[in-house]
Amino acid sequence: MKQPPPFQSIVEALLDTSKPFPTKYLTYFSDMDPASLELALEAWPRVALTRKRTLLADLDSLLSTDTIVSFDDFARALLNDPDAAVRAGAIRLLAECEDIKLLPVYASLLASDPDATVRAEAANILNLYVELGELEEIPEKALRQAEAALLAAIHDEDAAVRRRVIESLGYSSRDEVPDLINAACERGDPEWIASALIAMGRSQDDERWSGPVVRMLLSEHHNVRLQAVRAAGELELADARQPLLLLLDEEADETIFTAAVWSLSQIGGEDVRVYLENLLDQTDDDDTLEFIEDALANLSFTEDIGNFGIFAFDGRELDDAEDIDEQEETPSRTKKK
Repeated sequence: MKQPPPFQSIVEALLDTSKPFPTKYLTYFSDMDPASLELALEAWPRVALTRKRTLLADLDSLLSTDTIVSFDDFARALLNDPDAAVRAGAIRLLAECEDIKLLPVYASLLASDPDATVRAEAANILNLYVELGELEEIPEKALRQAEAALLAAIHDEDAAVRRRVIESLGYSSRDEVPDLINAACERGDPEWIASALIAMGRSQDDERWSGPVVRMLLSEHHNVRLQAVRAAGELELADARQPLLLLLDEEADETIFTAAVWSLSQIGGEDVRVYLENLLDQTDDDDTLEFIEDALANLSFTEDIGNFGIFAFDGRELDDAEDIDEQEETPSRTKKK
């Protein structure tokens, strides 16, 4: 078995700007042992700024395609880097890290970092903690801390930061959030509307947001239409099924087309299965075939969940009826709680 190179060799390659940094070395920044991390951080001040930024961008790209790698330890150490682009890149690498010990760091960056891009990334990553808090997977105190940091930044001088704040608050059940989402949508600016739609999709409040989301499926603005398509799926809007099927017949943009396919797999319905199976038969491209097969698998999951809900309801009705019969036959029996 081929032995991995000593990390010192990787550091030397990082410092050598006369050659591109070998992509085969990127995985060695994943789950770094303490000695390797120490070597990397000791050399970091001597690494060319362009190479630092490129390295973080390459690690982020790898993270998006490889579910095994984790750059948490390396990224944590760079959150206070003097360069704003490095700080922002480090936050992006921590997008799946659920450690609540990072919450005060993100809150501080959102409140006081001099660079708007860093503040926007901090606002964006806080959505993770709001979602986890609403799912009761982290302490309520941590949820409140994340929400407080976001609400304190709602008047940030930079519009992009404020939009990320709205998006992250989409997961929150706080009473003031729907008004904030409405206000963003009513600005009429496509960027603000897109952020409002992201928040709507995250809210899981299909009754409140069904109308705006379905209307925005017809928007002439690419990102607004894209976020409406995604929100329709996240909210599982039955009212969006036919508009999405019609959109697929007309949509030329591949990103929106694939988003619509996935959203339909989240919504479900007999027409959806027929459409996706026909689409599968007409497709020759291997990547597209794999994507549609994944969508059909997700549609099956959606249908199974729906059937389970029906059976559970029927089961409760049956249990209740049996309880009533039993109580009538044996009135002295203690009722079930």
